[in-house]
Amino acid sequence: MDFTPSVRSEELSARLNDYMTEVIYPAEAVFDRESEELALRGTPWAPRPVMEELKAEAKARGLWNLFLTPSFGGTLSNSDYAPLAEISGRSPLLAPEAMNCSAPDTGNMEVLAHFGTDAQKKQWLEPLLEGKIRSAFAMTEPDVASSDAFNIATRITRDGDEYVINGRKWWTSGALSPLCRILIVMGKTDPDASRHEQQSMVLVPIDTPGVKVVRHLNVFGYDDAGHGGHALVEFTDVRVPAANLIGKEGHGFAISQARLGPGRIHHCMRAIGMAERALELLCARADGRTTFGQAVSQQGVIRDWIAESRIKIEQARLLVLKTAWLMDKVGNKGAHTEIQAIKILVPAMAEWVLDKAIQVHGGGGVSQDFPLAALWAQTRTLRLADGPDEVHKASLGRRELHRQRALRDERTRKVLEQDAVTR
Repeated sequence: MDFTPSVRSEELSARLNDYMTEVIYPAEAVFDRESEELALRGTPWAPRPVMEELKAEAKARGLWNLFLTPSFGGTLSNSDYAPLAEISGRSPLLAPEAMNCSAPDTGNMEVLAHFGTDAQKKQWLEPLLEGKIRSAFAMTEPDVASSDAFNIATRITRDGDEYVINGRKWWTSGALSPLCRILIVMGKTDPDASRHEQQSMVLVPIDTPGVKVVRHLNVFGYDDAGHGGHALVEFTDVRVPAANLIGKEGHGFAISQARLGPGRIHHCMRAIGMAERALELLCARADGRTTFGQAVSQQGVIRDWIAESRIKIEQARLLVLKTAWLMDKVGNKGAHTEIQAIKILVPAMAEWVLDKAIQVHGGGGVSQDFPLAALWAQTRTLRLADGPDEVHKASLGRRELHRQRALRDERTRKVLEQDAVTR
């Protein structure tokens, strides 16, 4: 395994670091101020003017759509993108969206690029790639335990040349944005089919009759209004053309797994950047504050936290890089175990580092005067997004048991063969 970044990745990393320092970090306070002003006007979901400026600058600097790997029409490998996503993760509320590399649009673009028809790509993928519109992914439901995708109750029923959709979805991120134009909806087309062939995905324009955005959902008190929020959406006898089906009927579960793999590693890449920024702020605060006659950084417990933070970040980064390398070499399926492992490890690591940074900041750490509280809320949410820790651990444990049983069987076979030879 060689984790040496390519020349292209190093060049983009340098360019991105300049963009973060010169443009993104100074814009964080502007974004917050514009958000407050829009909320006071009663238009909290309106696009922030500063975001459009950030997007224009990212395009001008060649920092646009970097997430697309060659299999989706891009130029960077997963290994190339890993350090870039990490850098953008240092300001996760601004940088990814400014570079058109934010969820859920990235996953939706990959679905359309890989499974969409030419007409679907023309109508929806092209404007998404250009950043002219936003999208949302409607999979999770309020009435069932959606950590088991087979519980999904939303029905997608064929009626002549149309599909009729009925159901409720929540945590449909981005659906409240005025720029959101299209939803990818997952539901059951054949409840009697085998478990992995019950689901399908269809494209539903958000202004289709019967689509109702009921309300928004806060995350630890944050409304994420500047990014389209998280919506509860109802679908009542929603009709779309049969041509809006993505792929084939019964392929929804397989498409969702293809979508979630890259999404999970992107989240983990960015979470490492969050942890790095938290550690940077922790150290600066510890050096700059005095208690009991000495700098906070002189306290043994603080140095222990700093050391543990560095170790945890480096361990997590190496596993993410290995996962990216495997995805490049053998594909997403071949890296399934590692994708699950980082999905468990990295958010927990970042949450731990952020917790210690918050503690060192005292009351400031839980306030809006520092980015730590918002980063913690986002990191804690990652332990639920794209599947909770427990589901991934159960699957990973099952895979490891299968692997160990196969190894034992192979050893037993070799022993028996050797015994047969000696007899």
